[in-house]
Amino acid sequence: MENYPPLCECNVSGTVLYFSLSGFSATSNYRAVLFSLTLLCYFLIVFVNMSLLLTIIFDRNLHKPMYIFLGVLCFNGLYGAAGFYPKFAFDLLSDIQVISYVGCMLQVFVIYSNVKVDYSILMVMAYDRYVAICRPLEYHSVMSVRKTAVLVSLSWIIPFCSLTIIITSTSRLKLCGSQIDKLYCENWSVVKLACGSTKTNDILGLIAISFYICHFLCIALSYIQLVMAALNSKEGRRKFIQTCLPHLFCLFNVTTALLFDVMYTKYGSASMTQNLRNFMAVQFLVFPPIMNPIIYGLILTKIRNRMMYLCMTVCERLKSKRNPC
Repeated sequence: MENYPPLCECNVSGTVLYFSLSGFSATSNYRAVLFSLTLLCYFLIVFVNMSLLLTIIFDRNLHKPMYIFLGVLCFNGLYGAAGFYPKFAFDLLSDIQVISYVGCMLQVFVIYSNVKVDYSILMVMAYDRYVAICRPLEYHSVMSVRKTAVLVSLSWIIPFCSLTIIITSTSRLKLCGSQIDKLYCENWSVVKLACGSTKTNDILGLIAISFYICHFLCIALSYIQLVMAALNSKEGRRKFIQTCLPHLFCLFNVTTALLFDVMYTKYGSASMTQNLRNFMAVQFLVFPPIMNPIIYGLILTKIRNRMMYLCMTVCERLKSKRNPC
């Protein structure tokens, strides 16, 4: 650290140019291990999501709404991971951990739009399962190609628009500090550095939280209907176990990880160790993008069979190349 000159984090007018990420202070003794785990985690995320995504793209039998939504979920996992892992890995190798103001806002946009898209897609998938099980005769007319495209588009457009509004509001704040007590940029951490009133940001935050609580309530209501329909018929129970259980696992996975982040943001205090705060802060960036495709890949029969077939085909081709005779 002594070999580096002190970093000027503000310009002459007092505008913050860089943020320092103080969450790395607790990682100095085992950064090499964390760097290795980070690369492994990122590789796993890319591998499992790309495997599932390519399987869905290249198999025409999987070009159905449920699998299209699953493919979007996998793509979103790759998108969110790209906003965190490369910068995090670079910081683990650096003696100073800083991020520019523009880079910070971009990271906030990518990471939190990724979370919101995840929840939007999970709500759309719940609606899709509701129609498939509770209104099976109308499924193909209700879940048409056009409606599927509209639902996918809205699941991206609405989170992007809401994040744009929130970040625009945050960018207008005058900041009196430049230290973020996390491993990455987070909007609330930036807002807490403001010199003046943050009522507008607080109201926007409450609106965003309320909006996604409504998402959760819609999912819960759809599953009440699904359970009631599943109990009435053997076919309904079969469909529920095959297609709804992985969705419930993923919903639990994402919700639990987000609760950790909310608990950290709202209730994290100096009494908690930095390592525990760091663990709580990265939950939703580690487990959902790895577990979601694995859960669906293991439970959905068509996905599992198709992936096994592709693996066997690749292995046979490799063997034939090694032994051409």
